[in-house]
Amino acid sequence: MSLLNPQLAAFAAVLEEGSFDGAAQRLSLTPSAISQRIKALEDRLGQVLILRRAPCTATPAGERLLRSVRQMRLLETETLEAFHVESAGTGPASVAIAVNADSLATWFVSALADLHAQHEMLFDVRVEDQDHSTDLLRDGSVLGAVTAVARPVQGCSAQKLGVMRYLPVASPAFVGRHFARGVDAASLGRAPMLVFNRKDALQWRFIHSVTRARLAPPMHYLPSSTAFVEGAALGMGWAMAPESMLEQPFAEGTLQAIAPGRWLDVPLYWQHWSIRSATLSTVTAVLLLAARRGLRNPQRA
Repeated sequence: MSLLNPQLAAFAAVLEEGSFDGAAQRLSLTPSAISQRIKALEDRLGQVLILRRAPCTATPAGERLLRSVRQMRLLETETLEAFHVESAGTGPASVAIAVNADSLATWFVSALADLHAQHEMLFDVRVEDQDHSTDLLRDGSVLGAVTAVARPVQGCSAQKLGVMRYLPVASPAFVGRHFARGVDAASLGRAPMLVFNRKDALQWRFIHSVTRARLAPPMHYLPSSTAFVEGAALGMGWAMAPESMLEQPFAEGTLQAIAPGRWLDVPLYWQHWSIRSATLSTVTAVLLLAARRGLRNPQRA
């Protein structure tokens, strides 16, 4: 059973599957029927909602509508469960969440495991840089996001999770080769640097804390938190790594701080839709508990 308008269901399916054919397969309809429903919805609202390309994407109006549809679908699932009625899907709806890669590699998965074990929740996790994850909230792709942005997105609430501390690290041999005389503009400008991706600004923030010089160091792009730490240990370059991933490499002597006593603290927040949802309340409570265990207390950072 579904309480959602068929046109809205078709609209969400096209954007989630990326095509009219994919939406048709999901809803057991023909692509022509999906197209007719989308056209009727666009005519009714007087706006183009979907850009017909590969993959299909939402227009700004479509993004606003998608966010509302996903909120309705979450509340629909909870309503049907309250009446002990099976939803139209094949199982529990997945909860879409955006999270930065370092949280995913450290404290975050334990929270998801607890939620699945206790409430049989399924998750659709989108990895995004902590400075950009709120973009996925704005466009309706996710219902919540771990982010470094304190100011709530319109229509959302924000709660502080804690602080993730990053240390500048490299292998002992790399430090001896590139930073024997200290960390300054000259050494930072020559030493190879590991960067997670082109949105990753942590290394640049550390450089800016040391020198205001405009530098262009050689760079590796390595989009994996574990490979990032491993690459630094193998001498590929220096990197800013979460302290929670460094206990073993420090103990084994494969990594060391390039500038003892220096670090960057990144406050993290949980932003989510401001709707009265039991699912969201449960997810929020478990994430806050996991963050207290896995992140630094903001008052004692």
